[in-house]
Amino acid sequence: MDDAGAATYLLGAIVALGGGVAGALVGRRRQAALPQGPSAEVEVERLRAEAVLERDAGIKHAEISAREEALALRAAADAELRVQEERQVRVTAALVGRSTDLEARRRETAEARERLRTREAPLEALAAERKQHEKAAREAAAGVRGLLEKVSGTGAEVLRRGLVELEIEGARAAGAQLVRQAGEMTADPEVGRRAKRLMGIAVGRFEGHYLTERHHSVVALPPPRNGKAIVGELEIGVIERVAGIKLTLLETGDAVKLEGLDGVGREVARRSLARLMKRGSGNEAAVTRLVKEVALEIDREVVELGRRAFSVLQIDRAHPEIVKLVGRLNWRTSYTQNQWKHAVEASFLCGMMAEEMGMDRKVARRAALMHDIGKALTHEMDGSHAVIGADYARRLGETEVVANAIGAHHTEEPFSTPYAYLVAASDAMSGARPGARRQQEDNHMAKIADLERLSRGFPGVAEAYAVQGGREVRVMVNEAAVDDLRAVELSSEIASLISREMTFPGQIRITVIRELRAVERAGG
Repeated sequence: MDDAGAATYLLGAIVALGGGVAGALVGRRRQAALPQGPSAEVEVERLRAEAVLERDAGIKHAEISAREEALALRAAADAELRVQEERQVRVTAALVGRSTDLEARRRETAEARERLRTREAPLEALAAERKQHEKAAREAAAGVRGLLEKVSGTGAEVLRRGLVELEIEGARAAGAQLVRQAGEMTADPEVGRRAKRLMGIAVGRFEGHYLTERHHSVVALPPPRNGKAIVGELEIGVIERVAGIKLTLLETGDAVKLEGLDGVGREVARRSLARLMKRGSGNEAAVTRLVKEVALEIDREVVELGRRAFSVLQIDRAHPEIVKLVGRLNWRTSYTQNQWKHAVEASFLCGMMAEEMGMDRKVARRAALMHDIGKALTHEMDGSHAVIGADYARRLGETEVVANAIGAHHTEEPFSTPYAYLVAASDAMSGARPGARRQQEDNHMAKIADLERLSRGFPGVAEAYAVQGGREVRVMVNEAAVDDLRAVELSSEIASLISREMTFPGQIRITVIRELRAVERAGG
């Protein structure tokens, strides 16, 4: 029995039960209302018959209503069933279509695999044949090599080394030819005019101009307050310990002399003295705290100046240590020329000359910016600032092009790239332009004379000449009086004497030359 039939049967039973109950209730009510007697029994029978008729009519009416409702429910169920059947038909059709497509793709895949196997067969045969030919070629080459070694009487490795040596010699000869041509070109007036024109273009394009400056070595002190000096032995000791330079209170007590080659340390001492004079002195802890604050402030300025140089020149930032070395150049001067400004100026000039020659502008600027970083370290270690700077650049990851340009700009290293020549030229142009550097001629000549005088004062020295503006002393010795070992010792002794007797920035190179001259005359 389906859901609609069950519903119809249930409704009929409920209606029949309801009709029977209603009829019984009506009969009881009527029976209670009728009088007793023979006529009453007839009336009861009549009423009972009417009740039965009413009950049957109620049952039929309930059955008809239940059937109509059941038919309506069945019609709705049939409609829903048809919708589900239609949906199932569509899903079945889609599955059949997909199954057909899948079967078609399987057939295509099988056919493609068959075609691939058909093509791979000749390829495998060709690969096997190739291996056979390669094996035969190797065997033939080995046989030919053995035959050639047997005929020539020389091994293949020896011949290979000989060919390599011939190639190397050819390359050396070609390089020497290029060097000779370059040397001959330098004597050509046309080459000189082109070089001067190139340098003139670079100088003309550069707009910067920097005034010379002098770093104070003596700081004047104010008069004592309330009978007590503002700066005493306590303050001087603290500043010396933190700044790393020597401070000397003059006998008059009205000034302090700053002594030391560390420009940053001198600036720490100068600013500390200025703040002590403004704020007044205090105990040792307060003075130490003040000097350390000044040192931290200058450290931040050092980093900022280094970053600004790379930013202004529009080149990639270098190692943080190199950035700090560039910033420290701001407190280093050479003949009153600020070395930070000199490095930036030389970088612009070097970049412009590189552009004119079709070279990389940024590489040229980078090399020129770092060419004097060794000057920020000469107070800590001995040696030429060019060599020190080149060694630092190599250890901190700079390219060999940049490192060689740093080391060669004062000819301590051989020039290995065109950028090294451009850096040397831009360095000279920045230092030699009018107003860039200042020095009194009398003092300079006196310095040259003192260098030569001190160098000539040793036994065996024939002559001494100060060259490169006093940056090098070349000492000629008597070959008969000074041997090679003594020449080495003599260079150290002269350098020690000059260091004790003279005050000068940077380094002075001492070159002792011992030359053997064999002279003989031919005649009748």
